Amino acid sequence: MTTTIAKRQNGNLATSFGNVADHFLQNSLRRFFDDNFWEAGWPAGNVPVNVKEHEQHYEIDVIAPGFNREDFNVNIQDNLLTIACNHTQEKQDQDTKTGWARNEYVQRSFSRTFTLDDSVDTNNVNAAYNNGILKLTIPKNEKTKKTARTIEIK
Repeated sequence: MTTTIAKRQNGNLATSFGNVADHFLQNSLRRFFDDNFWEAGWPAGNVPVNVKEHEQHYEIDVIAPGFNREDFNVNIQDNLLTIACNHTQEKQDQDTKTGWARNEYVQRSFSRTFTLDDSVDTNNVNAAYNNGILKLTIPKNEKTKKTARTIEIK
């Protein structure tokens, strides 16, 4: 492949630079609009999630700013924890003096599913949404908590 940095056309270097800049911008814009960002929801339909293990419980932080508490649905069925969110917003602006009118609709949604094992107490899961983070606290099951002990060598 051959790339020409600056080719003089009619002796004008500025025109040649403009052609190179146009080519660069076209490629950049094409990559931008071909990116997965423009697919429905977040890339791959996922939002960032942090999972931490503590001594008494697990903690899941779902990073989801711009939603309302009512947009979330947290569900446990069998051994699956599903976190779903659906947000619809309509914005209407109208200025009768100038004749400008605008209607915009925003639709964002995602769903994440986690497999839970017998080490958690699914009856006492708590969730809270504050400052753009949905925090779930999943207590460990008392029966499956491991205690430290010394094993006698025979």
